Amino acid sequence: MYEMKNEYLTGIEMIDEEHTKLFEIADKLYNLLNDQFIPDKYDYILEVVGELKDYAKKHFADEEAYMEKINYKRMFTQKIQHAEFVEKMSSYNPDKIDADQKEACMDILEFINNWLVEHILENDLKIAEK
Repeated sequence: MYEMKNEYLTGIEMIDEEHTKLFEIADKLYNLLNDQFIPDKYDYILEVVGELKDYAKKHFADEEAYMEKINYKRMFTQKIQHAEFVEKMSSYNPDKIDADQKEACMDILEFINNWLVEHILENDLKIAEK
């Protein structure tokens, strides 16, 4: 369900590869949500959220280094949005996740999907226009 589409390609290989990885991590959570053979998904949810947060930090550092290298004028806005993403991923309460695992997965997936698509289409594609 979650996949990198051609419309999200920036043409910057490193950024596109890392965006692809972020979609793959989101897809893990989607598959977990729909896996009926794992009744208690709590540990898996926390693992995927942690992986997503950690990989996003790596990606953001790489993307910001690239923007700095090309003297990208909108880098400050990007940094703020990147920090907000990490903060949001850090804000998920393990107790709330455990109390309603399905709802937690759906909330996280909705956030990730909206953020990735909007951020890539509205911000990251502009990096390639520099």
